[in-house]
Amino acid sequence: MIRRAFGQFQYPTVPLAVYPEEVINGHRAFIARRRALRPSEEYRTPTDEEWNQFIGHFEHRKVSVGDCGRSYDTPCIHEHSCLRCPLLRPDPAARDRLTQIRDNLVARIAEAETHHWLGEAEGLKVSLAGAHAKLAQMDQIINQRRQAVQLGIPAFAEAAGRASTNPPPTNHRNP
Repeated sequence: MIRRAFGQFQYPTVPLAVYPEEVINGHRAFIARRRALRPSEEYRTPTDEEWNQFIGHFEHRKVSVGDCGRSYDTPCIHEHSCLRCPLLRPDPAARDRLTQIRDNLVARIAEAETHHWLGEAEGLKVSLAGAHAKLAQMDQIINQRRQAVQLGIPAFAEAAGRASTNPPPTNHRNP
């Protein structure tokens, strides 16, 4: 019998994953159907202009307090009111900037209320609530990054996915 060594284990034959042939053929047929439905021009190399537009999409998603999570080539439905938008992923490194924005909103609300610009004050209060929510989200992100995740050490039975109920064999030796 020929034995092949892989790491510290020896196998009589090369270990292989075995799938029924119908599964493999079915998957290959699925891929072929999907490729046939897709226009062939989608498989070409993008032009420099197309590539720059794609990369530029991500640059346009960066805002002063984080990154916008809206999909590629979609307009901003919130008219760039990022503090109010649930798609804004705040960057904890921009906390000072967001604190300045919050403080400015408080001052603008006071000014609007002094001049009886009630509509202006109302809109600014919505933005202020958004700023408070984004600051809380930043705190949550920071706390999650600080917490260690205990993965534990699995027991052999957990790692192997089975456990034996038979007692180990006793060693009978003749003296």
